[in-house]
Amino acid sequence: MEAALFAMVAGMLAVYVVLDGFDFGVGILHRLVASTDDERRTVLAAIGPVWDGNEVWLVAAAGVLFMGFPRVYSAAFSGFYMALMIVLWLLIGRGIAIESRSHQDNPLWREFWDTVFSLSSALLAIVLGTALGNLVRGVPLDSTGFFAIPLFTDFRPGVQAGIFDWYTTLVGLFTLCVLAGHGALYLVWKTTGPVQVRSAALARKIWLAVLPLWVVVTLATGWIQPEMYTNLLARPWCLAFVLLMVGGLCGVFLSLSRRGELSAFLSSSSFLLGLMATMMAGIYPNWLRSTLDPAYSLTAANAAVQSYALQVGLVWWSIGMALAGGYFVYLYRSVRGKVDSGANAHGY
Repeated sequence: MEAALFAMVAGMLAVYVVLDGFDFGVGILHRLVASTDDERRTVLAAIGPVWDGNEVWLVAAAGVLFMGFPRVYSAAFSGFYMALMIVLWLLIGRGIAIESRSHQDNPLWREFWDTVFSLSSALLAIVLGTALGNLVRGVPLDSTGFFAIPLFTDFRPGVQAGIFDWYTTLVGLFTLCVLAGHGALYLVWKTTGPVQVRSAALARKIWLAVLPLWVVVTLATGWIQPEMYTNLLARPWCLAFVLLMVGGLCGVFLSLSRRGELSAFLSSSSFLLGLMATMMAGIYPNWLRSTLDPAYSLTAANAAVQSYALQVGLVWWSIGMALAGGYFVYLYRSVRGKVDSGANAHGY
C-alpha cells in the first residue's frame, strides 16, 4: 500500500512537470518569440485557458503527500521553508503578470508585466529543478525527523550542504533548458506565423543544448548518489521508464527534422515523464534521504500512516482523479487547434 501511494504522488508530480512545464517554458521564451504586443497576446492565449488548471496537480500531489506521508510533508515544508516561500511568491507574481498585463493600454505597463512573467517563469524552473536535485542528493535530516537547510553554504555537496550547491544548481539549469524546449514545442504546435517560426528555430537550438546537459546531469547524479543507479539496476521494470525517456528524446529530434508539430510535443512530454519516473523509481523507498545517517531517512515505509487510512485515502483519490482526469480531457479538447493570432480573438 505504501508503494502504491508513493507511485501516486510520483505520478502526479510527473504530470505536473509535463503540464505546468510547458507553461513555464512559454513564459521563459515569452519575450524571445514575440516582439509585438499582438504576438505576445497570442503567446499568452496559447496557455490562457489551461495554465492555472495545470497547477492543480502540484496542489494535489502535496495534498496526497500530507494524507499518506505526513512526516515527510512536515519535514519537507519546514526544512525547505525559505525555498517554498520563494516558489510561492514567484507563482503569485507569474499569475498576476498574466492577468494584469492587458488591463492598461500602456507600453511601459505591459513591458513590466511581460518581464515579470518571463523572469518568474525562469526562476521557478530553476528553483523547482533544484528541489528535485535536493531529493536525489539528500538533506541533513537528524534523529528528530526534521532538518534546517540554508539556501547555500560553500556551494559543495556534503553533510551540511545548502539548497543550492553545484549539483543542485546544475539540475536547476538543466530543468530551465528542458522546460524552455518543452514550451517552445508547445508554441510550435499551438501557434502560427512569426511566433511559430521563432519557436521552431529556438526549439532546435535549445534541444541541442539539452542533450549534453542531460548527459552531464546523468553522470553527476551517478557520482553524487550512486545508490540511485543501484536501485534502478536491481529493478528490471525500471527499464520501461528509461526507454520512455530515451525514446522521447530521440522522438524530439526526429519530429523536429520532419516538422511534426504534435509528435515533437508528445515526444518532449514522454521524455519528461520518463525522466521523472526514472528519478522517483531510483530514490524509492526514500522520500527524504538523510546525509547525516541513513537510519534517519524518511521512507515510504517508516513515514506512512496506518493501513486503514491509506485504504480510505486510496478510495477518495480514485474518485478525485477520475473527476480531474475527465475535466482535463474536456478542457484540452475544448481548446484544441491553433490559437488565432488576431488581436480581438482572445482576452489576453
